[in-house]
Amino acid sequence: MKKESRHTEPTFHDIWVVSQAAGNLTNQACTISARHIQDGIVRLQFNREVAYYARSIVRDVEEGRKTVDQGLIEIKEEQRSLMSQSMEVARKGVGLIAGALQLKTGAEICAASLGTLCAVAGLPMIAHGSNNVYENGRNLWEGRSDTEGPVRKLYQSAAVKLGGTKEEGDIAYGLVDIATSIYSAGRMVLKPDSWRLFRYVDADYMRAFKSASVGGFAIDRASEIFTAGDILEGLNSRE
Repeated sequence: MKKESRHTEPTFHDIWVVSQAAGNLTNQACTISARHIQDGIVRLQFNREVAYYARSIVRDVEEGRKTVDQGLIEIKEEQRSLMSQSMEVARKGVGLIAGALQLKTGAEICAASLGTLCAVAGLPMIAHGSNNVYENGRNLWEGRSDTEGPVRKLYQSAAVKLGGTKEEGDIAYGLVDIATSIYSAGRMVLKPDSWRLFRYVDADYMRAFKSASVGGFAIDRASEIFTAGDILEGLNSRE
């Protein structure tokens, strides 16, 4: 009895479906590269490599080396990989900008309070902001995701000395990071049009988030979401 062929001959519709998916992959690569790759030559090379890869899958399906399902699965996996890399780069960028905002806000708190709130709020924000700028900046520059700044290492060291683990130090670092962000958004600041004869009154103040730019507010909230995700991941790893 003759053994049946493993791969059936693809129909015109099969080839069209795979070609359509390959085109979507190429378009996605172009969108992601335009967002993250500044160098035009490098961006063009990246787009070309993804296009060649997509076409090679279509060719394999046409020539029967892959089934339609296998081709679509490979394309889908590549799309997921591209999105994952794009999200990782975006996350590092958000962390870098949010860290710079933390640093700036911490310095403003120290200056506005004439030092009275510096130790309680200003210095922690400056420390965390500097550390976040260092970690995310180095991760972006070197294409990595495991940089640990000096402030994070202090949390890890303190957790270990108290009988805990480095992961618990990371959780504590994340909680303080979120706490400083919430404090920054909710603190009272002077209204842009406020003035005083002898001293400011309550009506001269407003919550900081009301005067924040849309972009700055969105970056702060996105940073909090990413940090909360890291905390949940750390908690789950302990179970």
